Amino acid sequence: MRQQIVAGNWKMNNDLAQTESLITELKKIKKTSNAEVMVAPTFTNLFRAFDALRNNDIEVIAQNMHFAENGAYTGEISASMLKSVGVNTVILGHSERRAYFNETDEMLAKKVDAALANNMRVIFCFGEELADRKSGNHENIVESQIKNALFHLEASAFKNIVLAYEPVWAIGTGETASPEQAQDMHAFIRKTLSNKYGKVVADAVSILYGGSVKPNNAQEIFSKPDVDGGLIGGAALNATDFFAIVNAF
Repeated sequence: MRQQIVAGNWKMNNDLAQTESLITELKKIKKTSNAEVMVAPTFTNLFRAFDALRNNDIEVIAQNMHFAENGAYTGEISASMLKSVGVNTVILGHSERRAYFNETDEMLAKKVDAALANNMRVIFCFGEELADRKSGNHENIVESQIKNALFHLEASAFKNIVLAYEPVWAIGTGETASPEQAQDMHAFIRKTLSNKYGKVVADAVSILYGGSVKPNNAQEIFSKPDVDGGLIGGAALNATDFFAIVNAF
């Protein structure tokens, strides 16, 4: 059975005091589902978060990393640096990284390789823009993003990869993605994997949904057969809301 996962991406929010306060609140709430729970604070607060959650089953993960191991890359963070502070999972390919920092499929393929070479788990993000959805090109865009960044890998690598579908068109646009639309795309993603690596591999990969999951829609979204959890943005900054989503399974 695939692992159910809820990962909170805190983005560029929460200074050190706010991070400690949110973690304190998270630790008070009882988890009633079997979902794996992750939170991704900013780089500056990763070790403090890891230390605060050392004896808790909430995993601290990173929002990004560079593909090089070291060198003249001012402001960047390597896989080994993340591992040295207790971080073993990284989000790569987030729509904001693609849009604001011009991350390409080719660059992301190198980042994925670097993470896997350091025995890290990857949450790999992808998704189409509003124009792609309206033109009916959404499946082609998603298929291309997956193939370009991941299909050079051996099948065994997918034991350390979680996929996260982000319908960019449904985030902050006034458009709404239905649970049925989420399921349709997740089923397409799994079929794309199956065509390349076979059904056994495809059926074992967790695919998360990253389209504005909230306490009031999580249960319906998570009930879909190919949706294995969520990559949560804004709702992850509120401990009660976040665990309402975690416990929606």
